[in-house]
Amino acid sequence: MTETNLSSVFTVNIPTTLTLQVSHEQFVELALANRDLQLERTATGELIVMPPTGSKTGNKNFDISGQIWLWNRQTKLGVAFDSSSGFHLPNGADRSPDAAWIRRERWDALTKELQETFAPICPDFVLELRSKNYNMEPLRAKMREYLENGARLGWLIDRKNQKVEIYRQNRDVEVLDHPLSLSGEDVLPGFVLDLTEVWN
Repeated sequence: MTETNLSSVFTVNIPTTLTLQVSHEQFVELALANRDLQLERTATGELIVMPPTGSKTGNKNFDISGQIWLWNRQTKLGVAFDSSSGFHLPNGADRSPDAAWIRRERWDALTKELQETFAPICPDFVLELRSKNYNMEPLRAKMREYLENGARLGWLIDRKNQKVEIYRQNRDVEVLDHPLSLSGEDVLPGFVLDLTEVWN
């Protein structure tokens, strides 16, 4: 790979036939130099450039993140994150769920320096919201990856078909058809996500 001045902003155009491999360190440099791009990196080093979501999906994601934020603000049980947050998972992947939450004691165990980077931790809870035209299989693979790296609860919300897939440790995926709410169970104690606005 040729060296590039990563301090300058540039547009990344990657043909679908090309797989671009980058190290974690290179990924961090790319992400810092391209803050307007949503980037992820697989455990094998494949760089993924994701287009922005549609405006309506962004609005629904904001509603979901707001509900999680408010619950966490009231309970102070952990730290909540939106879709702009990145995490360096134990398997080496760098991922940015649409919403995430980490128990306070796990987050506080990280140094301040590590908290400022792509924190080397897998969230306890992750959420992915499917955009209407996005393929479900890559999202399902991400949900399985989160579980394999330590996530305890994950919700994959499919607005197109109005279904939710619930991912839990050592259990089969549960699929709910048009639920109006979701319980945070023992991972997000007392939290109930209101989905009525998400389906509209």
